[in-house]
Amino acid sequence: MTELNPWIDGLVALLLLIGAFFLLVGALGMLRFRDFFQRLHAPTKASTLGVGGVLIASMLYSAATGRLAIHELLITLFIFITAPVSANLLAKAALHLKLPSKAGHPERD
Repeated sequence: MTELNPWIDGLVALLLLIGAFFLLVGALGMLRFRDFFQRLHAPTKASTLGVGGVLIASMLYSAATGRLAIHELLITLFIFITAPVSANLLAKAALHLKLPSKAGHPERD
């Protein structure tokens, strides 16, 4: 195991914590929100940032140890491109099916 610069170690740890925080927020949003549209919003936004933080930390660690990190870059690009597109398509399908939304109606459960 190689000894890394403490600044790089700290930055990798910070990015991992930030990514884990956003993933936790997305998971809690899935539990808290009430309808399809709200539940769609929480994981797509939060998981994109969470997975991005973890993968960027992995790329930084790989670069610091002297390995090429092309697979982490490709995964990051794939997630950043496909998550918003799939969320958009799911929302359009739900609108087409006329799924009810509870947004703006706190008295409805």
